[in-house]
Order: sequence, then C-alpha cells, then structure tokens
Amino acid sequence: MKRTVLITGCSTGFGLASAQHFAAQGWNVIATMRTPSADSALAVLPNVLVTRLDVQDRASIDSALKAGIERFGGLDVVVNNAGFGLHGLFEPTPREKILEQFEVNVFGVMDVIRAALPHLEQRGGGTIVNVSSGAGIFTLPLLSLYCASKFALEGFSEALSYELTSQNVRVRIVEPGGVLDSRFVSRSAEEQSRTAVPARYRAFVHATEGVFAGLRDNRSGATSEDVARVIYEAATDTSDRLRYVATDGIKQLVKMRRETSEDAYLTFMREHFLARPPSAKEPAKD
Repeated sequence: MKRTVLITGCSTGFGLASAQHFAAQGWNVIATMRTPSADSALAVLPNVLVTRLDVQDRASIDSALKAGIERFGGLDVVVNNAGFGLHGLFEPTPREKILEQFEVNVFGVMDVIRAALPHLEQRGGGTIVNVSSGAGIFTLPLLSLYCASKFALEGFSEALSYELTSQNVRVRIVEPGGVLDSRFVSRSAEEQSRTAVPARYRAFVHATEGVFAGLRDNRSGATSEDVARVIYEAATDTSDRLRYVATDGIKQLVKMRRETSEDAYLTFMREHFLARPPSAKEPAKD
C-alpha cells in the first residue's frame, strides 16, 4: 500500500516543494493550504489531494484530515510546515501580532498533532515532522518573536518525542535557514513594513539590516527543493535521530551555538550584530 502524508502550508515554498517531492516518490499527499487554488501545480497530480487547512481554524484541521483519510484510506506522516516570521523590533510590535506568531508557529502545530495522533496510532504508529528554523537554535536581532516561537517549537517537539515513542510515533525536527526562494522572506518584509521604527532604534536597525544583507549576498544557494529532500529524509528515516539541519548556510552558527562555550558564542554574535547605543551626552529622541 502507498503511504500517505499530510503537509501544511503547501501553497508555496517548502510545503509546495515537499508535496511535489513526496508525490514523485509515489506517496499519497494531502496537500493543505489556507486558500486552495484550482490552478495549483499540485492539483494536476493524481496522487495529491489539495484541500483547505488553516492552522488557526481547528474545524478546518479536522475537515482536512477527514477528507484525506477518506480519499487515501489512512495517514502515516504529518509534516507541520505552515508558519511565518515577524521581522522587526519587539518594542513597537502590537500584541495581537505576537499572538498570531505563536498561534501559527506553535499552537497551530499542536492542534494539527492533537487531531492527527488518533489516526497515526490507529495505524500502529507514524512520524511527525515539525519544520523549525535556524532561528530555533540561535537567535538574531529583529527576529526576537520568530525566534521565540521556534524555540518553543523545538522544546515542545523534543519533549513530545519522548512521550510519543511509547506510541510508536517518531518526532523529527527539520531546521532550514537562509532559503530565499520561498514566500517566507517576502511575508516577513511585509509584516515589518507595517510597524514604524522608533528613532532611537534607527541606527541599530540600519546596521543590523546591513549585516543581514551581507549574509544574503553570501548565502549558500539552498532552495526549497533542497529542504524538501531533507523533510523527506526525516519522514522516512527509521533511526532515533531527532534533528536535521537542512541547509549549509546556517551550519557555522549552529556549530557556534551547540559546540562552543557560552562566552565564545556570545562574543561571536555580539561582534557581528551588536550596535552600540548613542552616548549619554547625545540621547536619541523619537
């Protein structure tokens, strides 16, 4: 029998590439998105069901699972890919946007898993792949809220992996970063443009954006298809491995965070990202 995967956030980026990759490997794919499109590249594939799932709408989660299981007869793997990133300063970000960040990146993942677990357990087990980020390993300025949501996702996923081992359900964490051919970057820019930067922060933001521009110029060239292949690897790996770093461009920061001392890591990050505040003699004013 063909195996079946449900993937969230399939309209663009990692989700779209993953749905195409799983389908190419002969899987049945429940490709979900907030607003399904009849002209989606996925709609023409015979072993793919395109259906609506908004992780902020629990009824749509149940409906997507029901439709997929009725179509394909079961469920073996869930890929929690849907997410977005708030890019900008914490201080001026409205509380409702912070709640949305966690509702999509954390609580939405939890709701999908809670709804899918009975189906996986009925099959005797399965795999859950949670798409995290390099920002779930190390932190970056102007991404404090996105980092917070991905750190929460990492902690939840790791602890959950211990619990679900008893149910023969594997949990995997895929950690990409620096992929620019996805909708993630443009949406983050749109979110940032809606929040004014206080004058006292402008020098810091300008300097930090310059660092980010340099990182983009020196990116490794990873694509959504590259990440999709790692997601597929995580979904089909039968080992006890938990985490999969999906792109080469973040490996230096991952190594610094995980393999050096706290002092060495913080020194490295401050040298790259810390802009000094104005002197006390010339205070900035909004």
